[in-house]
Amino acid sequence: MSAVALSGIIDWHELAGWSTFTIELVTIPIFSAVAGLITNWTGVWMLFALVKFAGFRVPGLAAIYPWFPRRVQILPIFAAGGRFGFQGFIPARSEKMASMVVDKAISRIGGPSDFFRQLEPAAIANQFASIIASDLRSTVDAVIQHAYPDLLDDLPPRVREVVYARVAEELPELANRAFNEIGEHVDELLNVKTMIIECLAARPELLKDVVHGIGAPELRFMVRSGLLGFPFGILLALYLHVHHSIPVVGVLPNWLVILCGAAMIGVTVNVIAVRVVFTPAVAKPWYLCPWRQARFARRQEAAATDFGHAIAHQVITMPVIVGHLIDGPNGDKTKKLLNRVLAEEIDRILGRMKPLVSVAVGARRMKAIRRGSTSTAIAVVPELATDPEFNRVQAQKLDLLCAQKLRELPPEDFVELLYCAVEQDAWLLYLHGAVLGVAVGCVHLLIFGA
Repeated sequence: MSAVALSGIIDWHELAGWSTFTIELVTIPIFSAVAGLITNWTGVWMLFALVKFAGFRVPGLAAIYPWFPRRVQILPIFAAGGRFGFQGFIPARSEKMASMVVDKAISRIGGPSDFFRQLEPAAIANQFASIIASDLRSTVDAVIQHAYPDLLDDLPPRVREVVYARVAEELPELANRAFNEIGEHVDELLNVKTMIIECLAARPELLKDVVHGIGAPELRFMVRSGLLGFPFGILLALYLHVHHSIPVVGVLPNWLVILCGAAMIGVTVNVIAVRVVFTPAVAKPWYLCPWRQARFARRQEAAATDFGHAIAHQVITMPVIVGHLIDGPNGDKTKKLLNRVLAEEIDRILGRMKPLVSVAVGARRMKAIRRGSTSTAIAVVPELATDPEFNRVQAQKLDLLCAQKLRELPPEDFVELLYCAVEQDAWLLYLHGAVLGVAVGCVHLLIFGA
């Protein structure tokens, strides 16, 4: 290494006619800037890619993995079955990241009742009623057919028309009561944190898009800040010029100084990028902090708008809410509540027609029809999430709420939304910067010597 570092692969003194100091002063800053750009670009890339783990099985890794320090075990380079490879930091920790997003942001926006009120139960009820009304006759026929397959042919046309008309007349009131009841109990039926964690953990690419979307300008700045390697490279070149005249440390060979300096530059540009983006959250005088306030905090209003849009249109959507209400941990409670309310409403509707209908179908058949009616109505609920236009309108309502609440967050809390994606793995980004710095330093030594 020493021999190569001293001479390089080309004699630049003879080729360019420059002194060693001139060569170092010109080339080291350029190489340092390139190293900074590569370091910061790959560091940001590592946060988000790969979305899915890519790697290979290493014999014996599964046996020794339990002996690794905890800090090493949580690195996104290991997977079950003794596989070694890589996955982006954020996708690898999608469940934990989703939990932090809820704790630091969505829980501040409101609870289940706040979200449900913003969606307007009356609007959901109208949509529910319109879905049933769009195919009312077929739905009623299906209910009767389900209860008693031979009943439809026996039911007089006049009675059937009365049933159709009464159900159509009472349908809006039935739907309103059902969803008002859900609204009154939504805190018991809807666990927002569980819902969002399940949604984002199952779709790490969505979490990646959300985090990248709210911090895109800051992430671009972090990459560009790698150019700070250039002035640090100048300082390193100037230091090399006086290095051997300094007692004690002057005995170290130039090649070692270049490699150590390159590693320090790689770490420093990373540290500066992270600090400028995330600290301080509250503005300080310029003499205490040259950049005064974190870039992300300065952009809170615009970033809050972007984040609110992402939450409303990609995370807390009608399909997610409806799916969680019907099929989530409390889905049985939701169905039980709906069954009770719908049964009472259907009794009320049928009660007005009881003298007419019971003669035609009998009391026992009426009870079976009521049971079939509630089952059919509950089965329609998931269809609330299938209308793109309705979903878009509902998302716009949540969008306004989320953006407003996020803009009102204290700057310290708002900065945490993005910083939590970097904080745990910051040390690895710094280590990555040092390694790349050394690698670029080796290339410089190989070409120019020391």
